[in-house]
Amino acid sequence: MKIVDFKNFVLGTPWRNLSYIVIELEDGTTGVGEARMVGKTHTLQAYFQDIRRHIVGHDVHDIEALYERITLLDYGVAHEVEMTALAMIEMAHWDCIGKLANVPVYKLLGGKVRDKVPAYANGWYKGPRTPELFKEAAQKVVDAGYTALKFDPFGAGNLELSREEYTLSLDIIEAVNDVTEGKARMHIEMHGRFAPHQAIEIARDIEKYKPAWIEEPCRPEDVPALQKVAQHTIIPIATGERLYSANQFRELFELRCVDICQLDMTQCGGMYESKKIASTAETYNVMVAPHNVGGIISTAATLQLMFTLRNGKILEHFNDFTDQFVKEAGSPYPEVIDGHFQLPEGPGWGIELDLDFIRNHPPGYNGDVILDPGLNMFKKANWSQRDGK
Repeated sequence: MKIVDFKNFVLGTPWRNLSYIVIELEDGTTGVGEARMVGKTHTLQAYFQDIRRHIVGHDVHDIEALYERITLLDYGVAHEVEMTALAMIEMAHWDCIGKLANVPVYKLLGGKVRDKVPAYANGWYKGPRTPELFKEAAQKVVDAGYTALKFDPFGAGNLELSREEYTLSLDIIEAVNDVTEGKARMHIEMHGRFAPHQAIEIARDIEKYKPAWIEEPCRPEDVPALQKVAQHTIIPIATGERLYSANQFRELFELRCVDICQLDMTQCGGMYESKKIASTAETYNVMVAPHNVGGIISTAATLQLMFTLRNGKILEHFNDFTDQFVKEAGSPYPEVIDGHFQLPEGPGWGIELDLDFIRNHPPGYNGDVILDPGLNMFKKANWSQRDGK
């Protein structure tokens, strides 16, 4: 069944743009992919036109050939933009394939190994950066039934923290722990901020709270730095959201410097490549907790992957606490109930996209160029307010 056309759409929010592709087959079947592209939404939309020849006219079932066309036949090394576009197209392929077979995608990937997937909350801390307000916000997460949450208490930290900022950051962690201890597991986000010695000092000071992990303690491309941190803390190390190929993950696995693989399906080539990365992680006894900062389609697709993974750990979720309106971009939304995502049953992703809603919530523009609000998290101490300013 060949693809005859595709269209692109963008849903705007104060701090993230959600990009969509809808492909159409000869028989009228449609499939959708989604990604949140950091700082390059306009570039991503233009790239889809560059690779139109790789999409239209090809059989929707030939996913390996799609991967080869974009990563090999164009010769240049595929990085963030290319791998994100590939992921979106590939996700749309799977949606179509599931619809044609009249089964959820997870049934095409070996079937399920669980009936529900644990979720952790993100995006819940949006006020001024004080221990008191973090504590209040964390209580709302617990009250909502979540048994895990993640946060970055480090302001605009970069490489090192001043002693004042260091103390404030630890006070915030302690305040959140006061609320969550025995109820919800803390996951500490570092966003690749720190030099190894600073990350190690922080890790040693918070080991007493037994966090589920520290995430991206050092720059994601600095593997020796990550290895050094891993050798000096008992806290599990999580990373991977800014890696775009199986080869990059392989190095981390071989050096034993990651405990939790945070592949992002929307940035590392899509479902099939994510499944390969996760299976490789399993051979190294590495757990998988996908990065998920997307909307309804990214969440639904990553959830389908998680149901198939023997080494699946937990799935990130933003949309209960920030930009809740993005849930209305389609239906039914995969809700978190009692801290868990439930098993989807509709064909493909099981989601009907609402294109009118997306059109009615456009991104910002500067002339004809799509703007990316971003977070400015290395310059703005209160970036977590996520107001796009």
